[in-house]
Amino acid sequence: MSDYAAPLRDLRFVLYDVFDAPAQWARLPALAEQVDRDTADAILDEAARLSGSLVAPLSRAGDEQGAQFANGQVTTPDGFRAAWNTYAEGGWVGLGGAPAFGGMGMPKALGVACDEMLYAADSSFALYSALTTGACLAIEAHASETLKQRFLPPMYAGRWAGAMGLTEPHAGSDLGLIRTRAEADEDGLWRLHGTKIFITGGEQDLTENIIHLVLARLPDAPPGPRGISLFLVPKRWVDEQGAVGEANGVVCGAIEHKMGIKASATCVMHFEGARGYLVGEPHRGLAAMFTMMNYERLSIGIQGLGCAERSYQQAVAYARERRQGRAPGSAGPDPLLVHGDVRRMLLTMRAYTEGGRALACLVGQQLDLSRYSEHAEERDQAAAFVALLTPVAKAFFTDTGLESCVHGQQVLGGHGYIREAGQEQWVRDVRIAQIYEGTNGIQALDLLGRKVLADGGAVMAQWCDRMAGWIEGGGQPQQAAVREALTRLEHVTAWLLTQRDDAELINGVAVDYLHLFAHVLYGALWLRMASVAEQQPQNPFCQAKCATAAFYLARLLPRTLSLDAAIRSGRAPLYGVPPDMF
Repeated sequence: MSDYAAPLRDLRFVLYDVFDAPAQWARLPALAEQVDRDTADAILDEAARLSGSLVAPLSRAGDEQGAQFANGQVTTPDGFRAAWNTYAEGGWVGLGGAPAFGGMGMPKALGVACDEMLYAADSSFALYSALTTGACLAIEAHASETLKQRFLPPMYAGRWAGAMGLTEPHAGSDLGLIRTRAEADEDGLWRLHGTKIFITGGEQDLTENIIHLVLARLPDAPPGPRGISLFLVPKRWVDEQGAVGEANGVVCGAIEHKMGIKASATCVMHFEGARGYLVGEPHRGLAAMFTMMNYERLSIGIQGLGCAERSYQQAVAYARERRQGRAPGSAGPDPLLVHGDVRRMLLTMRAYTEGGRALACLVGQQLDLSRYSEHAEERDQAAAFVALLTPVAKAFFTDTGLESCVHGQQVLGGHGYIREAGQEQWVRDVRIAQIYEGTNGIQALDLLGRKVLADGGAVMAQWCDRMAGWIEGGGQPQQAAVREALTRLEHVTAWLLTQRDDAELINGVAVDYLHLFAHVLYGALWLRMASVAEQQPQNPFCQAKCATAAFYLARLLPRTLSLDAAIRSGRAPLYGVPPDMF
């Protein structure tokens, strides 16, 4: 299995050359006090070192050994605890956390780069940190000041971890069906009773405590999603001085035996009268939990990027070294790179991954504006753009992440199917990313139904105007093709607005619409990246960037034609088959 080397040159290109992130940081006072380019470079370098030398070597053994469960306790693979301690001591769990509670206060545009490196090194290890960070954000946004002061500092320090309790055995994405209940305790707290499944990091041996954010119903709760409240439930009770005490009725009943991410403990959790605190307003828990869920959706999207990058690096190394077949006129055997089909697969991986990296940085910048801008109008617009782009990032990063990892496996041929080579692990690890934190079909419905059609396409139109500006600024000869693709997107959006009352149609074409939007967005981003790279025509990195842009625009952007046709085919192909014929 090849080693992982963080793509620092490309991460810096996107962060500095394409989006000029330091200029944005300088004009946002809360960030200007925390970070400049020198600080960011130091963080990127150290994140690359930790990912490559500390975490990546654990990936193969962690997959083989997996998380183990016995007598209610979870044991992580050998080396995970020592690596976690090093990671936590460096402050990485609190990279983007509020300095008032022990976080480093770094911008999200920088954080997404660090997230990608960690996911590429080992998705299982990264998930323990990702869930903790997401829980911290929800606590910071919705909990009382007392709870923030008590729970956030040890969580940002990595001494305590976080977990998210949503899914139940009978209720997956339809959270309105949950049955976990909360009953008032005599001391003003709440006692939780119920079972949650698929809880990432619900139990582990990395930290001294785990803070569960749990959705449950109060006794007077109305039915459906409007009757859900959010509770903070420690695995071990924490007193008013912050000391960890006795067990709190939070019991792990089992861990799942999974296709991938085997070193990440996916737990069945029982809440047996566990004491907890109400977070936010009664019956408003789902809205509060979405603070964490939306963070996790972007994070899981980046898992798709990280796995794709890891797969690409190994596939390229193999294609350079493996001699098989011959080029026309050659005596051979020649490296696999001479073959057009191998180049097709490698360039597809590269174009989707580097395009996704640019979009991740862009979403990070919008998150920073929505959080730190001093201007309400700018904050509101950035928040609207984040809401529009988050389902795209989660779904398209992971759909193309799986496609890329399958290509990487294919490049290795038979060796790609063998465990020792490593490629089959990336296929298995990335597959879950299309499923959890809301399946990609749900992300597509969120995009089309709630983010595009609900406001009459207003925010989408604003974003299309922004993409049009990038297209006009691009210098590639394929500029016209991207402009046509954008027009195609705008026209199909207008048509769907006339069909908004046809729920069956909207449900059936949502994934195609998300992919159409994403391909156009990537096209605009590739034009922008190429226009920057063209300024250094003698630089090999920039030459490769322009060549990859040309491949994307010529070979992948045309997928918008078939997606447009599929959407416009309407509901008949979907509902022409009666239910009893399935």
